Amino acid sequence: MSVPPYGYYPPGYPYGYPPPARPTNPLAIASLICAFLIAPLGVVFGHISLYQIKRSGEDGRGLAIAGLVIGYLLTVLGTLVLIFTFVLTRAIVEEVRQLPPSRPGYTAQPGGVTPELPTFKPPATLGSNCQYLSTPEKAAKPVKPPRMGKVPTTPATIDAEIVTDRGVIGLELNNAQAPCTVNNFASLAAQGFFDATGCHRLSTGSDLGVLQCGDPSGTGKGGPGYQFPNEYPTNQYRLTDPAMKSPVLYPRGTLAMANAGPGTNGSQFFLVYEDSRLPPTYTVFGTIDAAGLRVLDRIADSGVQDGSDDGEPAEPVTIRSVRVR
Repeated sequence: MSVPPYGYYPPGYPYGYPPPARPTNPLAIASLICAFLIAPLGVVFGHISLYQIKRSGEDGRGLAIAGLVIGYLLTVLGTLVLIFTFVLTRAIVEEVRQLPPSRPGYTAQPGGVTPELPTFKPPATLGSNCQYLSTPEKAAKPVKPPRMGKVPTTPATIDAEIVTDRGVIGLELNNAQAPCTVNNFASLAAQGFFDATGCHRLSTGSDLGVLQCGDPSGTGKGGPGYQFPNEYPTNQYRLTDPAMKSPVLYPRGTLAMANAGPGTNGSQFFLVYEDSRLPPTYTVFGTIDAAGLRVLDRIADSGVQDGSDDGEPAEPVTIRSVRVR
């Protein structure tokens, strides 16, 4: 092998020293770091650095490509996680909204006395802006929402009746106390929404004695495809008042709305045939007459289908019609 003569320098190596190292593009380094911290920013820096490297001849192409690949992967993964979280959260929220009101537990008051419903004090906005807003769930039976906006609070009471195959249940609707709720009930009745539907739930426990109706699907999850806010007694409390979670006495003969939480009223209602203890989050909108209570007593005497104290009535109850006079 021939030895290069003294003083020979290979091409590109002047004076016997290697060429100076090319600087590394700083955005290439930033791209790789940001790919782990803020993936989309790593992708942006990666593209910019590749453009700069192409023009300047700097080092760092490998770092920029690594930052791009990792940035894209983490961005896609993060997007999928966000989509999954959103879909899961929405599904959980909708499932909770559709649940029928569970039998509530309660904390006994001092001396074992449950307070009565609060004295009604008309809010300044009572009946001034009734809102019936659409829900993602379709109506269990074709129906139109009632008119929105202002509704009258007179007459103070309106007579109505529920005609069932077990007897007639007379009602007195309290229009002066819950005008938006009464307006909704009258609208559903006029459209025949309740006709030929069953009462799907009977509770016979010591703290809850009610018959629940108003769901054409019979599942406890059906409604009219819209919802509206609570009225009395909820509107007698501040939303942050701890008393909202404590039970009050819903006396025998009360007509109230069922819901899956404040503001989720629709078409389901319950008829109280025994004093019941519930948080003040169920709108009271009327009372039941003596003859109607006797009908409810007979229904309750038949018991629950599965032998428990909460479930489908042992003997089916079908609403033939609801009339509001």
